[in-house]
Amino acid sequence: MSAPVALPGEPAYDAATQVFNLAAPMRPVAAVTVRTVDDIRAALRHARERALSVRVHTTGHASGSAGPMRSALLIRTALDGSVEVDVDRRLARIPAGTRWGAVVEATTPHGLVPPHGSAGTVGVVGYLLGGGISFYGRAIGLAANSVRAIELVTADGELRRVAADRDPDLFRALRGGGGGFGVVTAIEVELFAATTVVAGATFWSATHADALLRAWQKWTLDAPREASTSLRILNLPDVPEVPPELRGGPVLGVDGVILSTVDGVPDDAARHTEDLLGPLRSVARPVLDAWQVCAPGAVLDVHMDPSDPVPYLGDHLLLRELGDVGAAEFVRVLGAGSGSPLVMAALRQLGGALSRPDPAGGVLNHLDAHYVYSGSAVPDGPVTPELITGHFATVRAALGPWDTGRTAPTFVESHEQPQGHLTAADIAAVDLVRARIDPTGLFRADISPNATAT
Repeated sequence: MSAPVALPGEPAYDAATQVFNLAAPMRPVAAVTVRTVDDIRAALRHARERALSVRVHTTGHASGSAGPMRSALLIRTALDGSVEVDVDRRLARIPAGTRWGAVVEATTPHGLVPPHGSAGTVGVVGYLLGGGISFYGRAIGLAANSVRAIELVTADGELRRVAADRDPDLFRALRGGGGGFGVVTAIEVELFAATTVVAGATFWSATHADALLRAWQKWTLDAPREASTSLRILNLPDVPEVPPELRGGPVLGVDGVILSTVDGVPDDAARHTEDLLGPLRSVARPVLDAWQVCAPGAVLDVHMDPSDPVPYLGDHLLLRELGDVGAAEFVRVLGAGSGSPLVMAALRQLGGALSRPDPAGGVLNHLDAHYVYSGSAVPDGPVTPELITGHFATVRAALGPWDTGRTAPTFVESHEQPQGHLTAADIAAVDLVRARIDPTGLFRADISPNATAT
């Protein structure tokens, strides 16, 4: 018996439309949580019979980027089954609906690590199909390049398994093509060996932001590929969940992961860590210093992402190297005394394998930029959505000279923000695949902005 499609007001509708971003609720005409391939086929028949478009999601972390769902059936994937680890082949088969925390829990006892993001609550499939920028990304590249097979139900109800040797055009389009191909049921990803890393975060008062940013920026120019870091300016609330050292004013933090390249004691990682943190610690005394040698499972705690749903608005750019002028502009509009309402403003380090094209990768297989900029804020009380979006515009204007005009799909938090991660030639190729796989356009409304020419 297939899962029933639910309507607004019904408990099953509320369950299927749950989102992590409470500021961007999803309100489709109908919704269903699918656990089997037959559930998906029944949902697609329901949509066709009622002339509804089909939308797909799992956790709703990116619900702000989803856009309106008028005349849509929303499918939430929560496929039955657990993570299957093939230790000898270093592969994990992951059912759609699985979060990264469950994958890390399944793989790390074997000394193997997936190319996961910074939060264990994020859904695996959406992250991987959107490229995915892991804390290991500078060493191994975009997470989507580690995908080895994808299983999905297409508009005709067929369950397909695609890989490099099975419909390679669809396999390429799925990885970064912007969606609109079907309902993914499982994904197979390559794992890499890692038993020890150096990871953590160090924080200073944001009054030292200018000197700290310049020092970190200088280090990124020649940073080892084993190191992936980010610099963040945080304005955190005075609540018990936040360490007391980080409350009561803006702080600047540098966090990340440095892979060990030797067995046992991570000598190389320790040296790289000192090269990173030594110049920063000489600028000012940290208020909190928490880098340590740890198992890879601890990496999910480094970024201190919230574990429970929260409301937030976000913005994002891909930036060239900032130089001294760009660094000064970043601090001017986001640092201490700027009046910024943003809870977080970050520069994620790119380069290394993240910036190198992968001929075997998907249509999105690298990012030609030096930093990912992302900013987020919580609309609450005097911090209105209008105030937040106004400051987003201020930041965009300040960083405009260094904006590449491109975006990274997994960092997009708004359907309205400018997007563009594919070239015109890429879009044309992906559209040809969509026309073959979904000729009636059942999934047309599920395509990201600027990822199709139709």
